[in-house]
Amino acid sequence: MNRRHFLKNTAGALAGGAALTGHVSAQPPPQPADADALTTERSGADCMVDVLKQIGLEYICANPGSSFRGLHEAIVNYGGNSKPELITCLHEESSVAMAHGFAKIDGKPIGVMAHGTVGLQHAAMAVYNAYCDRVPVYIIVGNTLDATERRPGVEWAHSVQDASSLVRDFSKWDDTPVSLEHFAESAVRAYQLAMTPPMGPVLLVADSELQERPLGADFKLRIPRLALTAPPQGDTAAIVEVARMLVAAETPVIVADRAARTPAGLASLVQLAETLQAAVVDQGGRLNLPSRHPLNQSAQSRAVISSADVVLGLELTDFWGTVHTYRDQLHRSSQSLLKSGAKTIAISTRDLGVKANYQEFQRYPELDLMVSGDAEASLPSLVDAVKTLVTAGRRRVFDERGKKLAAASRAAYDRSRADAAYAWDASPVTTARLSVEVWNAIKGEDWSLVSSLNPISGWPMRLWDFDRQYQFIGGSGGSGIGYTAPASAGAALANRPHGRLTVTIQPDGDLMYAPGILWTAAHHHIPLLSVMHNNRAYHQELMHLQRMANRHNRGIDRAHIGTTIERPNIDYAKLAQSMGVYAEGPIENPADLAPALRRAIAVVKRGEPALVDVVTQPR
Repeated sequence: MNRRHFLKNTAGALAGGAALTGHVSAQPPPQPADADALTTERSGADCMVDVLKQIGLEYICANPGSSFRGLHEAIVNYGGNSKPELITCLHEESSVAMAHGFAKIDGKPIGVMAHGTVGLQHAAMAVYNAYCDRVPVYIIVGNTLDATERRPGVEWAHSVQDASSLVRDFSKWDDTPVSLEHFAESAVRAYQLAMTPPMGPVLLVADSELQERPLGADFKLRIPRLALTAPPQGDTAAIVEVARMLVAAETPVIVADRAARTPAGLASLVQLAETLQAAVVDQGGRLNLPSRHPLNQSAQSRAVISSADVVLGLELTDFWGTVHTYRDQLHRSSQSLLKSGAKTIAISTRDLGVKANYQEFQRYPELDLMVSGDAEASLPSLVDAVKTLVTAGRRRVFDERGKKLAAASRAAYDRSRADAAYAWDASPVTTARLSVEVWNAIKGEDWSLVSSLNPISGWPMRLWDFDRQYQFIGGSGGSGIGYTAPASAGAALANRPHGRLTVTIQPDGDLMYAPGILWTAAHHHIPLLSVMHNNRAYHQELMHLQRMANRHNRGIDRAHIGTTIERPNIDYAKLAQSMGVYAEGPIENPADLAPALRRAIAVVKRGEPALVDVVTQPR
């Protein structure tokens, strides 16, 4: 007997007068008119699960909440907890950040469920990160809209008239369906819009009455067919003009930020750069160009931009900041990097998603040519247009330019290797030594680094050999602390079917925003190697405090107050072990790091998470 038949029969027996002691009254009390309403074979939430299965959500990350109890139950029972499978998170911010990291590896969204007002408030920072990073995340928010249907007490405090309003300024689209047919159509539309560049988080509000509404056995819901939108490409005439300007340029520079979403985008940018033998600066929103490609000039970005006569920006977050220097002093000042007569071009969808309130759109850049279109989708046409215009004479010029750029790239790599040797045996461990030891441990594997580079001074991109799109996925987008740990777990979940070794160099302060993600990784057997960058401080904020103290001639000896994480020091190995994660550390002697990494990698290759706590220099 299945669970629902059991509950129905039990409810009927109790309503008929059977007492727990076994006593049966001689005269059964009259049956209440709604006795059969205690159970139902089907609910609205079952139909919602059918919709989620049809649009292809593999997982749903959630911290449990009563406002979506109907949908939760339907996922695990009616849906068999398979496609979507529930991933148990210990905080809503972790749920969204996991989905964020997953989408940047897999290319498509997974689901998130959030509980009413309070769950979405918890999740809001992670939603903002995904919005700034132009990443599709599919969020379902539980709510009880009808006031006459709310249970007294907490359900009132956790309900809201307009649930999505909290994040509407930094999400792409939302809707509150009032019928199952409405839910089906809006669910398909939400997925389509999330996946259309510029991508972003979308929200559906699942009303509790709609979830729990009993349905007859013969009820059938029509689910619309999902058709994904082809990414918008740049205007043909504008692309030809871009090609003409690039081919005629003597020192063109291509700057890319979130241009390469897929392996095809990476390959197209390589083809464009090699056809032109042009310098490329990769700003790291995604992996746009192999790190050791001879045309990669990211290590000397300011120099190549200063000498450029044409700068092409591909999906830049901040074009103005790319071509200006900025001095954060008592009186702030800026200066253009561009030489006189230099031309600027942008190919981007960024302006298609600008909103008014949140100011992540940066300073207005004065451009010579702005092409509205997805950079990755537009690159093949641009490559073809460039090839058509290249003559034999220009080819010889390009080849000479390419030789000089290759020499500059080799010199930059040699400088980075020499710089990394400074304080090699220091304790705490330098971030350069940390990066080299991790590289030596993983370079023979099919690996994927899923953490940001800023906290460790960019050493991996300067020293490692990145040449596949999934080997680096950029940062958080909105610079919201608490992103790295759960996003890394989400990325590792996406890498798991491919057998990739997922690695995160995990900042200590970031982990403490959401340490429960370690339990999620252990519980769901998510193979992730977390190498702690344990500098025992929010070091960027410490530097800001030092700057303020210097500005006021007060000295920096008290800058540690309110910015450091010590006295007591956190033992991250014990923290991880308490949640079922294999862990070692804290490691202070750099000679101990390589053996610890080998042992941890062996655990990860068996399909489990592992953590190595390394006490490090600040940056």
